[in-house]
Amino acid sequence: MAEQDIKKGLAGVVVDYTSVSKVNPDTNSLLYRGYPVQELAARCSFEEVAYLLWNGELPTADQLAEFTARERAGRALDPVVKQVVDALPTSAHPMDVCRTAASVMGARHPLTGDSSREANMAKAVDLFAAMPAVVAYDQRRRHAAGRPVEPVAPRDDLGYSANFLWMAFGEEQVPEVVEAFNVSMILYAEHSFNASTFTARVITSTLSDLHSAVTGAIGALKGPLHGGANEAVMHTFDEIGIRPEESLEEAAARAKAWMEDALAHKKKVMGFGHRVYKHGDSRVPTMKAALDKMIAHYGRPELLGLYQGLETAMDEAKAIKPNLDYPAGPTYHLMGFDTETFTPLFVASRITGWTAHIMEQLDSNSLIRPLSEYVGPEERHLS
Repeated sequence: MAEQDIKKGLAGVVVDYTSVSKVNPDTNSLLYRGYPVQELAARCSFEEVAYLLWNGELPTADQLAEFTARERAGRALDPVVKQVVDALPTSAHPMDVCRTAASVMGARHPLTGDSSREANMAKAVDLFAAMPAVVAYDQRRRHAAGRPVEPVAPRDDLGYSANFLWMAFGEEQVPEVVEAFNVSMILYAEHSFNASTFTARVITSTLSDLHSAVTGAIGALKGPLHGGANEAVMHTFDEIGIRPEESLEEAAARAKAWMEDALAHKKKVMGFGHRVYKHGDSRVPTMKAALDKMIAHYGRPELLGLYQGLETAMDEAKAIKPNLDYPAGPTYHLMGFDTETFTPLFVASRITGWTAHIMEQLDSNSLIRPLSEYVGPEERHLS
């Protein structure tokens, strides 16, 4: 039998066409429907980017007004979803809460049996609008230490990012914090056939429903080699030790020494490296600029020291470069999010990309069913 050319992890395998996003190798830029993501992050709201991913073009003023009104009308936490979340132990990972909530929302959706593009668009917008309430409420109930707590009611006078922060912390945030959060949501929204998106497309290819595909995608995103990496970045910072009283230089020296030891012992350090980018993640400069603003806003130079120390050691070793999770983790930490909530924030953002791919898959569907090379025992029989 001829030896098969096995592509472990489907590395380098092109499995389908997409018009949702691509990494332009000439400019090393991630493009959403042709637009460089750094331009979108600098000039657009997350609502505009969601509309772009779903519809292929940025909205006109009238289209944006209609879309915004639709999103704001769906922000409240469904009482039944709240009951289900309350039934989960606070020891459950917040990603388990997101996965369960998405499944419940699918089972309760009035269009659950309809997979037309119109129905799927409605489901996508509803998930986009409702998931922030789930993430925000789950963090609040964990902080309540068993005491009764109610969700913070959404505000229809705030944009998506400002309202998300309002529901999470019960306080209206300053524009600098809202803008940094908005940037992170845009940067996390879409990234071609990554593990969770491919999972969603595989599920969709069986003609399963949109919420099932999103639920599966959440499961894939939970893994530390995918979405969970932004949590792992803060675990690294915690292991090194976050000392607010420390200077930037002192923190950088400790972090550099830690990374040099980690590299010497071939330890895997999350937040560095990417399957697609060979010259550095194109999203990092934009997210790092947002992190710098948050460090200045909150007066926490020691976090910048930790960031720079790790990166310097990696650069000197001529090893791998940071990915988006590296600056995103400490940015969310400064905003006040629990480390375990970082990946659910990724979920709230990536719902837009997942559902864009789900609808694209259905537009020209073919069951995704790869083959495998069998290496077990040859045919044998019971004696």
